[in-house]
Amino acid sequence: MDNPRPEKVAVVAEVRERLSSSGATILTEYRGLKVAELAQLRRSLRQAGGEYRVYKNTLVRFAARDLGLDDLEELLTGPTALTFVDGDPVEVAKALREYARATPALVLKGGVLGTTALSADQTRALADVPPRPVLLARLAGGLAAPLQQFAGLLQALPRNLAYGLQALIDQRSAGDPAAAAPTTEANRPEEGA
Repeated sequence: MDNPRPEKVAVVAEVRERLSSSGATILTEYRGLKVAELAQLRRSLRQAGGEYRVYKNTLVRFAARDLGLDDLEELLTGPTALTFVDGDPVEVAKALREYARATPALVLKGGVLGTTALSADQTRALADVPPRPVLLARLAGGLAAPLQQFAGLLQALPRNLAYGLQALIDQRSAGDPAAAAPTTEANRPEEGA
């Protein structure tokens, strides 16, 4: 931009700020969507923790270059909208996927997760990740299992010792003279006799 207008500079700064502050950004093509459908999409994304915005591709390119997100440039063709994710990226990706299933005009193009560029397939795969509470529960279960096994082992040691002692006591009280009388110096047979 040789001599950019202040409005364009402001938009580039806004996009740069949103790209850097969002946990993820998902790009979609919205060609063929009606205004009412876009409004419905915006509402569903807002509930999932995302914000759906349309900017000029050239202005988004400048913001992406400033942030070193060169991989985004190839996705910025045709009518492209950006979904900025402030919440859980998985929930927003699921909302986009569900909407795209019902409305084939919406096409997932790719995105950015943190500073990592995502292809369209990776963005769709993001929607298949289980929700955060499920992942945390799996992690907690995975951490708890070895601890539970160790606790069981610690419980088994004194129990097995008690069983062994009880068996020894039972054996001696049953009248086994060899087990009942320990060998001492007084009752040890003489070697020469």
